[in-house]
Amino acid sequence: QVQLVESGGELVQAGGSLSLSCAASGDTLDRYAMGWFRRSPGKEREFVAAISRSGSSRYYADSVLGRFTIARDNAKNTVYLQMNSLKPEDTAVYYCAARSGSGVTTYFSRREDYTNWGQGTQVTVSS
Repeated sequence: QVQLVESGGELVQAGGSLSLSCAASGDTLDRYAMGWFRRSPGKEREFVAAISRSGSSRYYADSVLGRFTIARDNAKNTVYLQMNSLKPEDTAVYYCAARSGSGVTTYFSRREDYTNWGQGTQVTVSS
């Protein structure tokens, strides 16, 4: 089973940028489709972005489309989330998730599709 550790969360001003990383260990990352989710206070955990095992397919929530970019480096066993033009409503704990057993171009956007989760990293966007 893969273990996931997120990093890169911090306090940033609105309009700024931030890059999150998700480091995987215990298995090779290219076996897993990956996703990013977030949970704001008082809200359910919601989908942010997903990427297929090969990296050729990507999918975004409407709320982040055009501002966020998901990427992966299988050689480094790491997945990234580049966040630009940040807004106060992007404030949340961001989680990395993994799911094995999929095709190389398949991605997933539902929480229940993922089997492995990191502990999360806090992103706070001030207005």
